[in-house]
Amino acid sequence: MLLAAGLVAAQPPRIATDLKASDATANVDVIVRFKVAPTEVHHQRIIQRGGALKREMGFIKSGAYSLPASRLAELAADPDVEYISPDRPVYSSLNYAVPALEADIAQKYGWDGTGIGVAVLDSYVKPAIKDLQNAAGTASRVVDSESFSTSDADNYGHGFHVSGILAGNGSSSIKASLPAVYRGIAPNATIIGLKVLDGNGAGTDSTVIAGIQRAIQLKGKYNIRVMNLSLGRPVWESYTLDPLCQAVEQAWKAGIVVVVAAGNGGRNNTLGTNGYATITSPGNDPYVITVGAMKTMFTVTRSDDLIASYSSKGPTSIDHVVKPDLVAPGNRVVASAMNSNLYKQYPANQISGSSAGSYMMLSGTSMAAPMVSGAAALMLQKDPTLTPDLVKARLMKTANKTFPTYSVATDPVTGQTFTSQYDIFTIGAGYLDVWAALSNVDVLPFGKTARSPVAVYNAVDHHVYLAFSSSAAWGDSAAWGDSAAWGDYITWGTAVFLNGTSAAWGDSAAWGDSAAWGDSAAWGDSAAWGDSTPASESVNLLVNGEK
Repeated sequence: MLLAAGLVAAQPPRIATDLKASDATANVDVIVRFKVAPTEVHHQRIIQRGGALKREMGFIKSGAYSLPASRLAELAADPDVEYISPDRPVYSSLNYAVPALEADIAQKYGWDGTGIGVAVLDSYVKPAIKDLQNAAGTASRVVDSESFSTSDADNYGHGFHVSGILAGNGSSSIKASLPAVYRGIAPNATIIGLKVLDGNGAGTDSTVIAGIQRAIQLKGKYNIRVMNLSLGRPVWESYTLDPLCQAVEQAWKAGIVVVVAAGNGGRNNTLGTNGYATITSPGNDPYVITVGAMKTMFTVTRSDDLIASYSSKGPTSIDHVVKPDLVAPGNRVVASAMNSNLYKQYPANQISGSSAGSYMMLSGTSMAAPMVSGAAALMLQKDPTLTPDLVKARLMKTANKTFPTYSVATDPVTGQTFTSQYDIFTIGAGYLDVWAALSNVDVLPFGKTARSPVAVYNAVDHHVYLAFSSSAAWGDSAAWGDSAAWGDYITWGTAVFLNGTSAAWGDSAAWGDSAAWGDSAAWGDSAAWGDSTPASESVNLLVNGEK
């Protein structure tokens, strides 16, 4: 029997825990959320406390400010203030992948993303990238390129690579007569490049939020229906308080499908959880589509594909949201490089024979996310009436659910081995299948969403169960039940549940309840689900990947 959601939470503090240790003699960069969209009156209250307005964020009732740390408690006492958090740092997190996902079938039938705008929030995306030109090579499909970073145009290369996976047409590989055509998932989609990361692939909450706000503003002008965020940072508070999560929810509610990289913390055992609870923000938000990384094993079939051991696993810290939502190829993916800083820094990852640094190989969930963004663009090209929730639901339901029980990966540098279990917190609803998603015609019941469920630990039987929001389509035993269109077994498959019940974890799992899932481990307030999420999870870029 499914457990009902709706536990009553204690009143949250107004100051984020990672801000309380700030040096009282220094200024701090913060994001302040008010009960209403801040006005000049609110700004002046902070200015009178020695602060300065850096960026307005009225769409999430917030503003970015610089403020003396000694005045934080005083500001938190303001009755109009709901929450104060640091302006935290954020980091950047195909020839085999396309046929493995059956995206080549979609392209043969004319589904190539034409007319769909995709906002890529990343490092700089050059309009001059040849693979992002139209088929005739006469105009760029990068129709807008704006910067919200502290530095202007840079040549880091992460944004080039992400955009190439998503929408590259492979023209440079064809021209150079390379042994493979490095074509993306939606090779005729329109790209809106919103630069939120600097020349080192780093940014802050406020720069990312500014990019999200701009994408919402440009939605009508460029028909932006998809947003790709191949970036992340550690989770410090509930998604209901996290300013990044609040921003992506506004984009979702504006009709934009938001796709986020899960993070690369799957090997992190700092807290004794075998890499579980390492999903990064804003991938911890239940609305968005959070993507983990698979390995294609350099074959065009998916039957031998395996999970990348570095792919972050859920449930999410603090809220215990079931993530990732699905997985897609992300290991050793070849895409645009444009002679970038990354291309020059890692010569072993350069694709020989490509002219002017055209292509390179990168790994990470940063590379898996644009696979799903491209798939969403194809679905919206075929049916522009689809809502973000229906796109997410169809992608999850049609994801391939055939996996081994576990696999072992070897780090090519250290030789260290890592064992991965194929459970709901590792692979989500399964492996992206583009053609199956395009072919699906199921609809959501009126008023229902595709919010990811919450994992609930039962201290009596030591099992983990799924708890569904009353607004979610799946798991509604009254209207649908397990055997209906959006039942939990249909959406996630039967292999991730225990003994034919709704339990997603228990004694028979690989790690057992006495390891990662014991009462004093993952589900304890001060353990993996608290504020001690290790910063090493936030780096969302792997250059060489794994074997």
